[in-house]
Amino acid sequence: MKPTEITKSPPAHEGEMTSSLPETINFLNEHLGVERSFDIIYRTIHTGGREACVYFIDGFCKDDIMNRLIFDLMQINPENMPDNPHEMTKRVISYVEVDLKNKWADIITQFMSGVSALFIDGYDQCIMIDSRTYPARNVTEPDKDKAMRGSRDGFVETLIFNTALIRRRIRNTDLTMELFQAGESSKTDIVVCYMKGRVNEKFLAQLKDRISNIKVDALTMGQESLAECLFRKKWLNPYPKFRFTERPDTAAAQILEGHIILLVDNSPNILITPISVFDVLEEADDFYFPPITGTYLRFARLIIAVLTYIVTPLYLLLTQNIGWIPDNFQFIMLKDESNIPLIWQFLILELALDGLRLAAVNTPTMLGTPLSIMAALVLGEFSVKSGWFNSEVMLYMAFVAIASYTQASYEFGYAIKFMRIITLVLTAIFGIFGFIAGILILIASIAFNRTLDGSSYLYPLIPFNGKKLSYRIFRRRLPGSLD
Repeated sequence: MKPTEITKSPPAHEGEMTSSLPETINFLNEHLGVERSFDIIYRTIHTGGREACVYFIDGFCKDDIMNRLIFDLMQINPENMPDNPHEMTKRVISYVEVDLKNKWADIITQFMSGVSALFIDGYDQCIMIDSRTYPARNVTEPDKDKAMRGSRDGFVETLIFNTALIRRRIRNTDLTMELFQAGESSKTDIVVCYMKGRVNEKFLAQLKDRISNIKVDALTMGQESLAECLFRKKWLNPYPKFRFTERPDTAAAQILEGHIILLVDNSPNILITPISVFDVLEEADDFYFPPITGTYLRFARLIIAVLTYIVTPLYLLLTQNIGWIPDNFQFIMLKDESNIPLIWQFLILELALDGLRLAAVNTPTMLGTPLSIMAALVLGEFSVKSGWFNSEVMLYMAFVAIASYTQASYEFGYAIKFMRIITLVLTAIFGIFGFIAGILILIASIAFNRTLDGSSYLYPLIPFNGKKLSYRIFRRRLPGSLD
């Protein structure tokens, strides 16, 4: 889903608040819709001989903290009452995260984010008390980004939890997290995280400028909406411009390598940029095993990725040219008569695989196993017996379906799928020339792709950097390891 474009900007709450509490209450009750929304609550109290009012959103504030603050305010004597809000925050408000705001736009934005607002008659500034708490799940290991070894925590939908998971791993003052907001209605919080001194400063400035100038009504789909806003060009090239991960250890490693990560509130997926094809092919397990094992895993993943692309178009090409098949490999030929052309069998199964994947996502957990068995029996064995598909076609497509899950990136897996379909169609129409043309399209789509900062998608292969390329291909020992 694309981010909603702004057609007409809603009127902003401009101006500054006054020191009159009745005017403040009337203004807020009208603009916040207190009578319409049951969860927006305000309470008037008497403190130090003055009237005060606290606004908060039910479900965001911590009850015990608010009860303590209100109790402390009600205990102030008139002779001890501070004359200005600055003294009030220093001498009375016994809480860590306190700020002063006097512009209505800032007050309302923070209040709708869950910050409690304290207004005191005679004060021309609002005391913002950040005692909010969000409903959140545990930081358990994500279902998609699993690793055989390593940490078992993962990002969640709460932004402050995610930044803490990164801070826990990088205890360095150069680690910088800058907060931005995007979306006229949603006011979605976005954090740009990087290591000062290691990041590309020019690209960082461009990225922050793009985020600051996003003109949308809301980032409805979280990180995907942000990605589409940052890359406004046509997305004709299917290869991903960002790397997504839910693993804090992966994010921390990318930051230390000089990448920039973007955290979006309400989304457990973080964006890593800029990335090359070598970044997409890496996984956490490459570094949780010894160098020789990590190198083997990288090569295995790369070889399987190549096979998932080429195995079905190559088989289709060989069936069109039986004379090219060596005698020792004659067993790969079709044993039964083909009722449907092979190209249509492959295309139907490509669509069927996505159908099964979508069905698995929407299937209740308790029904997942029996329905999977039923699908394997009905769509596998009986589809062959009925003559719809040949067993050889089912075998190769089953390999493609299973092997595609070796890639951690969904986007990269679908890019290979699209290239495979194009090569299948070209091979069916033009034979060997179509097969070669499909491979050239694959190579061109990678070679002419550009990262978000405009550099080559194949770096450090193009432009060539031998030392960095060796680190990308081979899993080396960590710098500083003892010999």
